[in-house]
Amino acid sequence: MPFRATGNATGGSHDAGAVLAPRRFHTPVAIRWSDMDAFQHVNHARMVTLLEEARIPWLFEDGRPTAALRNGCVLADLHVRYRGQLRHEDTPLDVAMWIEQLRAVDFTVAYEVRAAGTAPDSPPAVLASTQLAAFDIQTQRLRRLTDEEREYLSQWKF
Repeated sequence: MPFRATGNATGGSHDAGAVLAPRRFHTPVAIRWSDMDAFQHVNHARMVTLLEEARIPWLFEDGRPTAALRNGCVLADLHVRYRGQLRHEDTPLDVAMWIEQLRAVDFTVAYEVRAAGTAPDSPPAVLASTQLAAFDIQTQRLRRLTDEEREYLSQWKF
């Protein structure tokens, strides 16, 4: 299976002085030739698409408690910071994601993107965040996250 979780799950006992790493969902994302720009690195607009492709198996696939979000979720905010280049030969990217903030109606996903084969503790090439809001398509209004959605998301919160 191409997905893996790293870090600590929320809850449980731990040493008072210990620093817990966030529990992260990792998924590989392939860079396509069309993702490259004239300067031979991943184009910004394509990076935004790659981030979207990374979060789909984590949050929106059937069988997950958050599957309802695929029919009712909107992007409210997006930030992308580049710390290094990513090129076609860096495929597949390792995209690590976790929940940075969880509120009644929305949540913020944090991302670290590294080239294939890069050590997990190495500096990421891309740092990003997206704020997603639960949305009722029928009424065209924001809605509250369900208890099931909040429970699933909270296990990835740091």
